Amino acid sequence: MGQPGFFDVEERYGALDAMGDPLVVLKNSVPWEEFRPVCAKVHEKERKSPAGRKPLDPVMMFQALVLQSLYNLSDQQMEYQIKDRMSFMRFLGLNLEDTVPDATTLWSYRQALTEQGLLEGLFERFNGYISERGYQAKAGQIIDASIVPVPRQRNTREENAAIKGGALPEGWEDNPAMRRQKDTDAHWTKKHGKSYFGYKNHINVDTKHKLIRKFTVTDAATHDSQLLAEVLDEANTGAGVWADSAYRSEETEQWLGEAGFKSQIHYKGQRGQSAECAQKAPQPAALHHPCPGRACLWLSAKLHGRQTHPHHRTGQGQDQDRADEPRL
Repeated sequence: MGQPGFFDVEERYGALDAMGDPLVVLKNSVPWEEFRPVCAKVHEKERKSPAGRKPLDPVMMFQALVLQSLYNLSDQQMEYQIKDRMSFMRFLGLNLEDTVPDATTLWSYRQALTEQGLLEGLFERFNGYISERGYQAKAGQIIDASIVPVPRQRNTREENAAIKGGALPEGWEDNPAMRRQKDTDAHWTKKHGKSYFGYKNHINVDTKHKLIRKFTVTDAATHDSQLLAEVLDEANTGAGVWADSAYRSEETEQWLGEAGFKSQIHYKGQRGQSAECAQKAPQPAALHHPCPGRACLWLSAKLHGRQTHPHHRTGQGQDQDRADEPRL
């Protein structure tokens, strides 16, 4: 093992540049300082004393949220990847000796933006800059939905009945500590015979650049097809709409045709015939995996203000591996 030198970091960054670091392209394509006035509103509250650690740079924190969305990472995995990946550190303007935002800091900053109604507007503005630089939605769109599990609630039947009815269970109002640990917005659903508790991401990805163009979050019990109209992107230059068979119905086919879209939605499998044999048209390889291998420039459920508890963890196997590099 060799001795560390003065220019090791520069040489490593040079090697990343030679291989084509996509984050360099992203950093140079967006005027990040224009986000500062909005991002800084999180810290506008007057400090009682100059003592204590100063807050981290708000623009750097927003860049971290963008990275988190691009690579579909949990707060814990985001902290780890910043510490582990030199490309992340360079994108955020951090050196080895600088303080890295931990998972709690990321959650707190995102929550503050959400509570002030700033988060979605920031990402819309960011998406606008990306479009202005040649990443317009083209060649049709892919619609998909995915379940985001959250910690299961250990409630009694009476408590669950009250929550379903839109009421607060008896005794919760007088116990703020308990309420902070309870998620009353998530719901149960079943997929392939397995039960899940959580939320559902409904997304629109353009076929050309594989960027998430429209997005919404519901509880997990909401059927995929109910949000089709909400996530369709009329600005996409292509007419094709790809989706799995959960979106297919006679009513949907008629509505898409009248709206000027060309349905490429999977047919439902029939008895004795697989869905693959019944499908109407070849599907993009990205259909069932909307985020790996490309940039996701929109809010995931972790960023949408739905999971508002710092103790939340994703389900086993979620957000554990590095995502592939985004195509920028």
